[in-house]
Amino acid sequence: MEKSFDYQPAAGRYERMSYKYCGKSGLQLPLISLGLWHNFGSVDNFDVATDMIKYAFDHGVTHFDLANNYGPVPGSAESNFGRILRENFRGYRDEMIISSKAGHEMWAGPYGGNSSRKNLMASIDQSLRRTGLEYFDIFYSHRYDGVTPVEETIQALIDIVKQGKALYIGISKYPPEQARIAYEMMAKAGVPCLISQYRYSMFDRAVEVETLPLAAEYGSGFIAFSPLAQGLLTDKYLNGIPEGSRAARSSGFLQLSQVTPEKVEAARRLNEIALRRGQTLAEMALAWVLKDERMTSVIVGASSVSQLADNLKALEHLDFTADELREIERVLSE
Repeated sequence: MEKSFDYQPAAGRYERMSYKYCGKSGLQLPLISLGLWHNFGSVDNFDVATDMIKYAFDHGVTHFDLANNYGPVPGSAESNFGRILRENFRGYRDEMIISSKAGHEMWAGPYGGNSSRKNLMASIDQSLRRTGLEYFDIFYSHRYDGVTPVEETIQALIDIVKQGKALYIGISKYPPEQARIAYEMMAKAGVPCLISQYRYSMFDRAVEVETLPLAAEYGSGFIAFSPLAQGLLTDKYLNGIPEGSRAARSSGFLQLSQVTPEKVEAARRLNEIALRRGQTLAEMALAWVLKDERMTSVIVGASSVSQLADNLKALEHLDFTADELREIERVLSE
């Protein structure tokens, strides 16, 4: 017998979120999107993951960001998300923007982790099967691999749109030289780059020099990942390294060596500014990323509904005074 599910999305969900047009397109994205990089894999609590997806949707988060290798194990975040959709969101697919990516290591052998046409074409078919979707709203080249000609990768993305497997395409983590080639080629093919995804936070501002202006020049939207610097821009590390935190796990993406006294001191000073604003440090860090008019959305990760709720509160206070911005700049420049 088929299991019965009774989840009904909140009636006022779209009044709880602000949306912004993505670059020079007709597609709007929520200012805050939910990423499934961590906490949605086969090793994680499925019920908690389900509750986070529901809470996000109930609060107007329509964009969910995946990649083929998200887990662990690789692929399991897509499989779990597909199950959550089937069990709770039948009839709501057209209210969602679902993105995925390919290009990092995914399966054994020479074709399982690069930016070749072979990898992208196989990857999107696998990702569609895992999620149970007929198409992705956005499909990205997850990285420039340094070997595959950009033209090969971008032609594969263009063909993916023409085959109906994705509505839009994007690039992630491309160096400026390769990004320009990609933007030019997509535009000439009539399938412009909808969106560019890069790491960006108060503690990692490299994109401000070339990457962000270049995306704007070509009409691409821009979405930031790791806006909280893997937890450094929260109150988690203000008083040491908590047991079980990402920095405490040697296998995590945030290494213990990155939690430097200088970063901790900067976070403490930023936290004082946030408290004066009536925000947590995480809320202010998200608001700071969104202050740039070229920024379409910011991807947050969460390990609990309460953490996600805190992140969404950033939308309640997005404005900064000139004095606040100057004070933040002083902290970041020292």
